[in-house]
Amino acid sequence: MSRPELQAPPEIYYGDIEAKKYTNNTRVQQIQAEMTYRALELLNLPPDEPAFLLDIGCGSGLSGEILDEEGYHWVGCDIAPSMLEVALEREVEGDLFLQDIGQGFGFRPGSFDGAISISVLQWLLNAETSHPTSSPPHRLTRFFTTLHAALKNPSRAVLQFYPSSDDQIQLITSIAQKAGFGGGVVVDYPNSKKARKVFLCLFVGGGGGGAQQVPKGLEGDEDAEARATFEKRRERLRAREKSGKRKNIKDRDWILKKKELYRKRGKEGVPHDSKYTGRKRKAVF
Repeated sequence: MSRPELQAPPEIYYGDIEAKKYTNNTRVQQIQAEMTYRALELLNLPPDEPAFLLDIGCGSGLSGEILDEEGYHWVGCDIAPSMLEVALEREVEGDLFLQDIGQGFGFRPGSFDGAISISVLQWLLNAETSHPTSSPPHRLTRFFTTLHAALKNPSRAVLQFYPSSDDQIQLITSIAQKAGFGGGVVVDYPNSKKARKVFLCLFVGGGGGGAQQVPKGLEGDEDAEARATFEKRRERLRAREKSGKRKNIKDRDWILKKKELYRKRGKEGVPHDSKYTGRKRKAVF
C-alpha cells in the first residue's frame, strides 16, 4: 500500500470515516504519544513554567491531550475538517483553526513559545496542481517563513516527519535555514527500519535558552520506556473514568468555560447562560 500522502490530499484522505478510524486506533495513539513526548523533550522548554505552543497539523487532538497533561496552553491547526470535527467531539482544550500550512500562518509575530508537529511535513512535498505556487519549495518557503515570524526569540520548533529520501530532508532543511532557522535533523534509532524517527529541530535565536547545538538522536532499539509511559497514561485515564474524576464532572464553572469556548469557535446553538446553568436536577422517577 502506498503512503497516505501519495493517495490524496490530506483534507480528502482524512474524511469522516478515516478520521475516526485514525483517532480510535490504539497503535496510532501509542505512536503519536511517543513522538509527542519526544518532541517536547527536544523542545527543551523551561521546567515548571507555562508555555503557549502551536500544534501544527493537530488532527483530532491526540498530541493536544498530552500538551494538556503536561500543563501547556496550545493552539492547533489542521487542513482536514473531519479531523477537527473529531477534535471538537473529544472536547480538546486547545483552540482549533482550519488552515492550509502551505499557505503560511497569519499569527502575530512572536506569538508562541514553541511549536511541534507530528507526521505532517511530508504532506507539503507533493504538488497538487501544476501552478508554481503549488510547488513543494514554494509551499515550504511560505510555511517556514511565517512559522519563524510566529515564534518568540529564543524558542524552538520540533517537527517530526516521514521523508521518503535524503533529497527531501535536504530540501526541507535548506528552506528552513533560508527562512532564518538554526538547528538541524535529529534521527532516533537510525539502524532500525521500524523504530527510525526523523525530527527537524529548529532554533529561533538562542534556541530555547541553550547553545545552538542540535540534540543527539536516540540509539539502539526502540525504547521500551516510551511504550511503558503510554501504557501508564492509559491506566491513569481508565482509573479516572472509573473513579469519576475525569473532565466529565460538569460543574457550573466547567459548563460556563465550555460554552464560552464554543462561542469563540463560532459554534451555533450554544444555550444562553442563566441562574439554572449547571444546577443539579432532582432525580425523576
